[in-house]
Order: sequence, then C-alpha cells, then structure tokens
Amino acid sequence: MIKTLVMASALALGAAAAQAETFEIEMLNRGEAGAMVFEPAFVKAAPGDVIRFLPTDRGHNVESIDGMLPAGVESFRTRFDDVFEMTVAAEGVYGVKCTPHYAMGMVALIQVGDAVNEDEAAAVKQRGRAAAVFGDLFAKVE
Repeated sequence: MIKTLVMASALALGAAAAQAETFEIEMLNRGEAGAMVFEPAFVKAAPGDVIRFLPTDRGHNVESIDGMLPAGVESFRTRFDDVFEMTVAAEGVYGVKCTPHYAMGMVALIQVGDAVNEDEAAAVKQRGRAAAVFGDLFAKVE
C-alpha cells in the first residue's frame, strides 16, 4: 500500500513537471515592434511555468518594476548580458524592464493565471515610451 502511494505521488509530481511550459523572451536591439524590445513583450503563463530571458543582443538586463509584482514575489535585477530564468508560481501580472532602455519602452508584461494584481500594476506610473507600451500590453490581459 505504501509503495503504491509513493509511486502514485511520484507519477503525479512527474506529470506536473511535464506540464510546465518554458517561454523564451529575447532581449533585442531591434525586433518586429521596433528598437530596444523584449520579444514577445507579453506572455500568458500558468503557475509553475518557466520564463527564460535571452540576451540575444548585448547591453540588456531584466529588472522587476516596483509595484508590478504579485504579492509575495521578491523583486529581482540581473546583470547585463546574463540569461535569466524564473519559475512563476504566484498568480498575477509581472512587469519587467531593461534598466538602461526602460524609457525607450523596453518593457514586458507576464500574466500568470488570474491577473489578481492588474489594477495595482496598471496604476504604476511609467516613464517615457514605457507608458504607451504598457498600455498596449495591459490590453492583452485576460
């Protein structure tokens, strides 16, 4: 009986891990949406999925934006030109930026499950072109 329970638990854990999806976001000097962009700039993920940021072009990083993370998620900031991978567990929206290119509109929005913090995140004041880009990205939130 115990052996059966252990095997069932292992199978359930393996199935959950197999269902996790990995999303890759490139950091680009020039992309389909223009200069200094994350592509894709909007991702709809599920809890447990992995978001991988790839420094396709040099001189970029990933930093969380104050007030644009679900409750309990710690802020983060990577070094330039580093691959950054995070497993998203908390439901809500995650707003990120490339620190030196933020005012140029190099931002991204990740929705994980239900957008429980959408109103608070959308209310965060943005600089430069980032305000318009986030306006477009929040229109994609379901």
